[in-house]
Formats: sequence, C-alpha cells, structure tokens
Amino acid sequence: MALVEARDLHKSYQDGTTVVHAVDGVSFAIEPGSLVSFVGPSGSGKSTLLNMIGCLDRPSSGSLTVAGQDVSRLTPRESARFRGQHIGFIFQDFNLIPILTVYENIEYPLLMVQNWAPERRRRQVETVLAAVGMADQGHKYPQQISGGQKQRVAVARALVSQAQLVLADEPTANLDKATALQIIALMKRMRDDFGTTFIFSTHDPKIVGTAEIILTLEDGRLVSAEGHGGTP
Repeated sequence: MALVEARDLHKSYQDGTTVVHAVDGVSFAIEPGSLVSFVGPSGSGKSTLLNMIGCLDRPSSGSLTVAGQDVSRLTPRESARFRGQHIGFIFQDFNLIPILTVYENIEYPLLMVQNWAPERRRRQVETVLAAVGMADQGHKYPQQISGGQKQRVAVARALVSQAQLVLADEPTANLDKATALQIIALMKRMRDDFGTTFIFSTHDPKIVGTAEIILTLEDGRLVSAEGHGGTP
C-alpha cells in the first residue's frame, strides 16, 4: 500500500484578479521506504505539494492520502495531531533554536508532541544523535557547529519522534556540493536503518539525480516520473 497517494490533486489561489494553479491535476503514488525528489524550477509547485503532503496546506480538489489517512479532510487541529504522529520536517535554513543545545533541539519535538518519560526521551535522542554522526556534539549550541552539522541535527530532529515520513524543502540550498551529497547519503542511510520515507524538493543541479524516484514538475503539472515507484 502506498504511503503517499495523490489523485488529480489541485491547489489554486487568488493573486489579485488572477487565479494561480500552483498544483494542477497531479497524480502519483509513493511506496514506504522510498527516497523521492520533487524537481523543477522555482514556481513549479514543489513547495506547495510538500506543504499539502505535510498537512500545512489543504488541496482545492482531488484526493491526498498519507499513511492511510485522507489528509484533505482533516481539520486544522486534526492536521496538527497527524503531523506530530507521522511526519518530520527538515528546513533549508535548519530552523534550530539558538538558545538550545544540539541535544535540546533534537529533544524538543518529543517535549512538544510526545508524552514520553524522560528516560525514554534520553535514549531516543542519543540513538538519533549517534545515527547522524553527532554523538559527541550534543552539548554544543547551533552557532558552534558547521552548516553541514546543523543539517545533520535537523535530520536527527525530524527522525526523533519515529516519523514514517520526512519532508525536506530544498534541504541542501545553503550547503556546498560535498556537504549536500553527504546529507543525501545520510538520508539514504537513515531510510535503510529506520525505514523512513524521505521526500525532498530541489532545483539544485548538484543533487537532482541523487534520489531513487524523481518526479519532475512544471507549471504545477507532473511532467515526468523516473525510477521505481513514481507513477504520473
């Protein structure tokens, strides 16, 4: 069964007197454990699509199912609860909290969403810190680590609540080529180790071809699907 399935998905909004079709009749299915990239130029609909999958925005029409749930029908409160239970996010500008240590930044989602006992939280944070190669950096603050290390922390934070799905909007935009490729390799390893599905958007030529499934968008439409598991 597909983890994410879109059928004739549309998202439109009003810009003055003009109706903008940000996502225009998109259909695809993504299987669990996939590493998927949405590729296309700025304005092609990549971010809008990620926002709908992440329950941050609602489709105008069509159906969108994530982890067996029709997310287009959820109320804002239900969407927030669903995100906390099933979805992790990685941001291109890292979104780390500067007054918290690396350890505390990773622990934060567990404090906010999960009702976990302190010992269970500690074990889980230490597990993901080690998994992303940052076990000895937990005491540092974001301003004391490199951009690549910050993105590793962001990956760990997305994984800490055992999300089935992790979404990343332009996750390598602020990284050099070598570091960007390391982050994609880390996503692949985390997928293999934890079974997490990763979907990221990019128009970065350094990493366009690194995903196993490449869904190319243009003017809100899905124009091609390459690799196993993506069907237009």
